[in-house]
Amino acid sequence: MATSDVHVRVCEQEILKYDLEIKALIQDITECDGPQSKLTEINTDVKKHFHNLRLRIQDFERMAMEQDRESDKQALLSQVEGHRKQMLSNQTAWRKANLASKLSMDKMEKQALLNGADGAVRKRKMTKEGLAQSASDITENLMSISRMMAQQVQQSEDSITTLATSSRTIQETNEEFKAMTGTIQLGRKLITKYNRRELTDKLLIFLALALFFATVLYILKKRLFPFL
Repeated sequence: MATSDVHVRVCEQEILKYDLEIKALIQDITECDGPQSKLTEINTDVKKHFHNLRLRIQDFERMAMEQDRESDKQALLSQVEGHRKQMLSNQTAWRKANLASKLSMDKMEKQALLNGADGAVRKRKMTKEGLAQSASDITENLMSISRMMAQQVQQSEDSITTLATSSRTIQETNEEFKAMTGTIQLGRKLITKYNRRELTDKLLIFLALALFFATVLYILKKRLFPFL
């Protein structure tokens, strides 16, 4: 008898556990605003819990019928009836929760469609404005590129002019160097010629002096030593 009481209490605890879990799942359904896959998953769990609850109530009823004393049997059968009424109440709440969740998701879908339509209008408007702005930006970029190319062409022309001027300057400098080289060579020739003439003059002066001294000696010899 004691073992039977333990089984009864265990079975009743399981019934209460399933009942509380079903109530929690029903609350989840009430608060579910999508997506549909999530709602379907919760409903699948509810069905499993109702199936297990129904089996435990049947087990509880069988244990009640096995009681020896009539009073114990009637008391347990009364609890069985209470559990079944509670299960029916949960099933009603379950259907209402699904209906409320469905209405909520439908409302959200309609609002999303309206928002999407408004968003599409705004997007088209923004797209037109964006295209106009993009065209303006492209035009401005092309004008900027054109200005840059004109500046580069002008810089190239200036560079070519500078190179031409530099080339002429180099040519003029080269001509001046050639003229200076000719002058230097002429000066060298003149100096060489002058050096040769100076040597000749020195030799002539030396010969003149030698002749002069020879004449003086001859005269002195004739005057001083006539007998020689």
